[in-house]
Order: sequence, then C-alpha cells, then structure tokens
Amino acid sequence: MSRLGRVTDTGVDRALWARVGGWLRVLREDLWTARVDPLPPSTWLRWLPHGLLCLAAFGITLGGTAQLNDNGHLNAGYAFLLAFGQGIAVLLAMWRPVPAWWLSTVATVVGAVAVYARIEPGYSFTWPWTAAGIIAHLLVLLLLALRVPTRVAVEALAVTVLATWVLEGLTVSGVQYQPTGVLAVTLFAVVVVVGTALRGRREARAQLVEQTTLTAEERTRRTLLEERSRIARELHDVVAHHMSVISIQAQVAPHLVENPPDELKENLAGIRQNALEALTELRRVLGVLRSEHPGPGEPAGPDGDTAGHAPQPTLDRLDALVENTRAAGREVITEINGERRPLPPGVELSAYRIVQEALSNVLRHAPGARATVRLTYQPDGLEVEVVNGRPTGPAPPSTGAGHGLLGMRERVAMLGGTMTAHPWHWDGFKVTAFLPDTPPADAPGTARSTAHTTDPRGGTP
Repeated sequence: MSRLGRVTDTGVDRALWARVGGWLRVLREDLWTARVDPLPPSTWLRWLPHGLLCLAAFGITLGGTAQLNDNGHLNAGYAFLLAFGQGIAVLLAMWRPVPAWWLSTVATVVGAVAVYARIEPGYSFTWPWTAAGIIAHLLVLLLLALRVPTRVAVEALAVTVLATWVLEGLTVSGVQYQPTGVLAVTLFAVVVVVGTALRGRREARAQLVEQTTLTAEERTRRTLLEERSRIARELHDVVAHHMSVISIQAQVAPHLVENPPDELKENLAGIRQNALEALTELRRVLGVLRSEHPGPGEPAGPDGDTAGHAPQPTLDRLDALVENTRAAGREVITEINGERRPLPPGVELSAYRIVQEALSNVLRHAPGARATVRLTYQPDGLEVEVVNGRPTGPAPPSTGAGHGLLGMRERVAMLGGTMTAHPWHWDGFKVTAFLPDTPPADAPGTARSTAHTTDPRGGTP
C-alpha cells in the first residue's frame, strides 16, 4: 500500500472514531445524569396523577413479587427486592426520570438473568419482560418522554431495545419460555411517541400563550404611541396658532406707540424673529407627524372632522358632537354646571376628545343605552363625566384595537389631571376626568418634571 493510501485510511479511521466518540459523549450526557425534573403542576386535581402512580407502584411491587416467586422460582426476598426496585422506579420517575429509567432497566435485566437460570424444561414463563416489568417500564418511559427532549427519549428507547435484543439473543436453544420482547418493544415505542407528542403539545401551548402575551403588549404599546402621535399633532396646531399670534403682535406693536425707542423696536423684532423661527420648526415637525397615514377612525370622527387639516375642535363644538350621536339613534343628555368660561386650548381639546371617545364607546359597546354628558366648571379646572345606562341588547364584535381609554388617560396625564373609568349601575359604564386649568409642577412636560423625572411608562398611566 502506498504512503498516500495509508495516510488516507488513517484519516478516515480517525474521523470515524471521532464521530463515534462524539455520539458516545452525547449519549453519556443525556442518560448518565441524576438531574431533578419534577412533573409540571396540574391546575385540576393537582395530586391525582401522583396518587395514581403511587397505587400503580404498589400494585407492580405486589404483582412482580408474586410472579417472580411463584412462577420464576426465585427466593421470596430476592423476588421482592427486584419487584420493589421496579415499583420504586415508577415513583422516582416523577422527579428524576433518567435515574428511574436506569433503575427499571437494571432491575429487569437482573431479574431476567436470575429467572433464566431457573427455567425448567417443559415449563413456560414470560421472559425477559414480566407483566409487572412491562407495566413499570411503560410508566417510566411515559414520564421520561413527557419531560426530557425527544433525543433523550429516543436514546432511552434504543438502549431498552438493545438490552431486550441482547437478552433474547443470548438464550440457549431448547429452553422453553414465552418471549415478550417484541410485545414489550412495541408498547415501549408507542408510549415514547405518545409522551413526546404530549410534551410537544404542552410546549406549543406555552409558546402560544407567551406569544399572545407579547402580541397584546406590543399592540398596547403601538396604540399608545399612535395616540401620543395624534395628541402631538393636535397640540402642534394649537401651539402654532399662538406662535403666529405672537409674531403678528410683535410686528404691530411698534406702530401702536408714538416714537418708539430703538431698543423697543429691536426687542420686538427679536421676538418676532424668534416666533417665526419657532413657527417654522413647529411646521416642519408637524409635517413629519402628518406624513404618516392616520390611524383607524381618525380620518373622520363623529363630528365630521377630517384628520390632518381641519381646525382642532373645542367645547364650542360639543353640541354638534352630541347631535351626531343623537342622529345615530341614541338618547344623549347634556348637563353644564358652573359658570362657563374659556379654558386653555389644550384643556378644551382634551375635554372634547374625551367626550368624543366616550360617546364612540357607547355607540360600539352599549347598543340602545342612554348617555349623559356632564361638564362641571370648577374654580381650578373642568370636570368631564360621561355615563351610559344599561344596553338593550348584546354588543356587536368590535374591530378596533380596544384602547380608547388609553388615549383618554394619556390626555389627562399630559395635563396633570385625574381620571377614573369603571362599570356603573345595571351594566352601565362611567368615565370621569378632571382637567386643571394650570398643570401642577410635577405634571409631564413641566420644567420641574423635566428636570427631575423621566417617564419610563410603556403603558397606561
């Protein structure tokens, strides 16, 4: 043989031995372990499976002892020890399935060898697996397949098949017994397949629950961001209006004073220039916010607004909003308490949007219910209350994201107010929000909150 041939054969042999060694290492890591792997807790009759397994282990011990002693002609103590090992393997499989499988396999092999040495001619005995041994190993393999990876369960099944084949292959011809190897291996394979399938189903359900939770959280976060973007677009319109007024007043102010000093003209010119620059930046940001498509339900609200370019509504348009709701076939009562007065634009806009969303929820989720809109002007702010009575029929399926209350809370939190939303008498619902005229010092967006706190919230305030 040439030198090249010897080198090639040596390389192939080394690669083959390296692969076999890798398989053996994997087999040792999977099956030569005593790690704790308890049964998952059951929500219904939690301890029922454990009790049934204890009864099965007791029956296997008694049945195995009787069979090995009476039919296998083993000593009573020796028979009890082997049967007890098989019963303990069933109990051990509830916490340590791999060591339990080893115990059941070793007890079966030792018992089979001991019984084979005592088989008498003309006497038939179930061998190498007894009835109790088959039942015990079935339960152990089932508990193992339910909790270990599929690879480990297949490896345990393969070793069991190999042990059965070795026992039957080493028998001397002429010895009479009832072979149980084929039946046992078939049952073992079925149990491993069933256990693996059940384990895969349980893992799939757990992953589905986890994915559903993540999807709901992501939907909530996305809805929150969309609502904040919508609020930002609306408030930019309000701020842009005020900046335009400042610019115009700064331009007109010098003409209202006779012989204004140069310093006044320079200051007013600076104010006007700063206002124009701020207005330009606001329009640029507003263009970015409006470049995206409006969300569902945003192009046209109940009051007929078109999102994007319509003037932002105030409480002066509340009557039109209520009339549109009445036109949809609902009875709406409006109550205004206190002395009505102009409020800051942000408060007016937020109050209008809260009433709008509350009435939309009444239309969607409370068919036939009567609604009451109550505005209470207080010295330090405005209280908005929308209450609906009991619906007259079942609500149709909703196609929205179901986060209308989230937007209300964002608006209230932005102004430093408070809000409650909860079921009311006789299957009704009540939304109450208080919007202060002046936000408190620690409200979001104020100088104090900006300097000392950050808003890490990803959900409802």
